[in-house]
Amino acid sequence: MANYRKGRVDEAMRKELSEILRTVKDPRVTSAFISITGVDCSADLKFAKVYYSVMGERRAGDAGKGLENASGYIRTRLAQSLNLRVTPELKFLADDSMKRGAHITELLRRVEKELEEADAARAAEDSVSDGETPGSDAAAPASDASYDGGISPSDGREGR
Repeated sequence: MANYRKGRVDEAMRKELSEILRTVKDPRVTSAFISITGVDCSADLKFAKVYYSVMGERRAGDAGKGLENASGYIRTRLAQSLNLRVTPELKFLADDSMKRGAHITELLRRVEKELEEADAARAAEDSVSDGETPGSDAAAPASDASYDGGISPSDGREGR
């Protein structure tokens, strides 16, 4: 079986499973907001890992149990809607990538805030060390008595 066919079957199963979940009557499934994030079928299409995410931490465990209990009904409906020789056995796995992504975003925001605070502190420290009062907007040029405009006697520009 070509790899592109497996990808098409995975995507078709994901779409159909999303529709089938609306018809499941188990309260653990209907009360939780479940979304199918991905499907990964085996090469022979006998097994499929179904990745799902649930909004809300409380209902994640109950939703998984509800999906496992309803897997026979879901598989039957999947066989009716998809024209496959063998309908895969479904294994439901909680997908916490949304949670991990939110955690990473929060960490990046913290780092960005810390960098901004460090830059502000460094700028305030530099302005105090240059003799300015903190909070003045005028940037005074650094006065260095040894500065000669970048021309030194050894660079061959004397007398030009």
